[in-house]
Amino acid sequence: MDTLNDMQDLLQDFLTEAGELLDDVDQKLVELESNASDKNLLNTIFRGFHTIKGGAGFLDAPAMVELCHRTENLFDLLRSDQRVLTPEMLDVILTSTGEVKRMMREMSGHAAPAAAPARLLALLDACLMDPQATAGSVAVADAAVAVAVARAGTGSADFDWNALYQVLIAGIRAMPPGVPANAVTPVPVEPGRAARPAKAPVEAKAKVGKDSSLRIDTDRVDQILNLSGEIGLTKNRLNCLVGGLTRGEAGSLQKLQETLGQLDTLVAALQSAVMKARMQPVGRVFQKYNRLARDIARTLGKDVDLVIDGAETEVDKTILEELNDPLVHLVRNSVDHGLETTVERIAAGKPSRGTVRLAARQVGDHIIIEITDDGRGMRPEFIREKAVQKGLIAAEEANTLDARQCLNLIFLPGFSTKVEVSEVSGRGVGMDVVRTNIQKLKGRIDLASEPGKGSRVTISLPLTLAILPVLMMKQDGQIYAMPLNTVREIITIDPDRVQSVAGHPALVVRGDVLPVFELADLLGRPRSASSLVGVVATDGDRGYVLAVDSFFGQDEVMIKPLQGIKPAGVVGATLSGEGVLVLVLEMRDLLRRRP
Repeated sequence: MDTLNDMQDLLQDFLTEAGELLDDVDQKLVELESNASDKNLLNTIFRGFHTIKGGAGFLDAPAMVELCHRTENLFDLLRSDQRVLTPEMLDVILTSTGEVKRMMREMSGHAAPAAAPARLLALLDACLMDPQATAGSVAVADAAVAVAVARAGTGSADFDWNALYQVLIAGIRAMPPGVPANAVTPVPVEPGRAARPAKAPVEAKAKVGKDSSLRIDTDRVDQILNLSGEIGLTKNRLNCLVGGLTRGEAGSLQKLQETLGQLDTLVAALQSAVMKARMQPVGRVFQKYNRLARDIARTLGKDVDLVIDGAETEVDKTILEELNDPLVHLVRNSVDHGLETTVERIAAGKPSRGTVRLAARQVGDHIIIEITDDGRGMRPEFIREKAVQKGLIAAEEANTLDARQCLNLIFLPGFSTKVEVSEVSGRGVGMDVVRTNIQKLKGRIDLASEPGKGSRVTISLPLTLAILPVLMMKQDGQIYAMPLNTVREIITIDPDRVQSVAGHPALVVRGDVLPVFELADLLGRPRSASSLVGVVATDGDRGYVLAVDSFFGQDEVMIKPLQGIKPAGVVGATLSGEGVLVLVLEMRDLLRRRP
């Protein structure tokens, strides 16, 4: 598409703005279902589509303009009370927003977006022409479109589309209430559009490309500029003081030390300001899940209210992007597994509408995210039984687990309580993926549940991955670092207290029997004697003792990747205060590779 190739900067700006507008529109559409009379919501939604349509017209994307225009007209009728919003009509509108997103993905590959499906356009027109037209008319719309395609294929120039829509409306009115929205048959492809090739390169680019842009408040940019200017002035001051010190001027050393202290304060403030510039509100991710929860609930025949708390809580943009997939799984599971059907909830004395709460808050240098539902809860003994049935753990091991450990069995690869696989769940990969992704972000995930009352999933994550608190250790003269969030305490290893459990060394620490691993062995390096200092750390729910030669405190470091090499168990490197290279260890990888 020549226009898109010639306007790459404008295209990227449009895609960024339109993507945010569509996310906001989806969120407000779900809100509108419960507040159909809220004209402010309707006006905001209308303006969002109008803005997208204007940008699409400027970039010469007629297919998107056409779809946005029809949807915008429907919003206009809703605003003037000429139509009443129904769940079925909202299904059609949300399908329309989904098609706009599909078109944007194609435009990101500099290709002209394909037109919206004829069935969707027919449904939008039906909703525009008659207030009784709903998504329950999908089957009728399919039939109408099929007739239209067949007649258009004859080459007749005077085909009466108005008459077709009148047939469609008559069919809608004649349909009995409650026609399922998923009673859909495939729609024949319209002549002239069947030859459009699949855009595999575009789809691939859409999947792998990430938004590298960052929206920063101007006040934060001003703060960074001011701090940079002050650091520049302080540097000039240091140069003068060094000259004075060389010349032996009185008081130069004291002034130099004072100025170095000021520089240290300014650098710390600049580092903090830069980190804050990377922070984004979690609401930018959370707002997408209103539609997700609604779509799943509609598929399952449930009534769900998604409540979002703490949307203004900020977290590093890198973490925010990686949070999307885990949260999709968790929201999906809460609606599918957690919440009962309306009939079951009423029978249990609960409100007919289930509630899923997605909350975020900052605690110290961590962000806490909780996904809570008021559903059926989880029974530890049932989960343990399922895990044994699927062969994920042995019966002997299962009998030793407490209630919390039984709940954590849902994180095992292949675990699922579903008897049949559906579009929503049942393949046994969701929670395994969630825990893996959270651990990659240096976070942890915990479960709590009460049968009949509901469940809560708690995720704890660092606010940023750019600066990592670490424990510094030394082994055979080399300095290593491990993430501090996994460290529980430092102990002295008494060789007489080391026992052999199943052929492996172990220590009893505060009543827990923990395996002992020599860092030298994990790194594959020779050692002359057993280490006498132990780091008690955790790997998920499991504890262990890491034996090292010595340790010398903690530090906050910026990790740099090792260019061209990737040693086993090493996530990157940093420099100590003395300028010595420090390897930052990935303990989970080392433990997995242990001999």
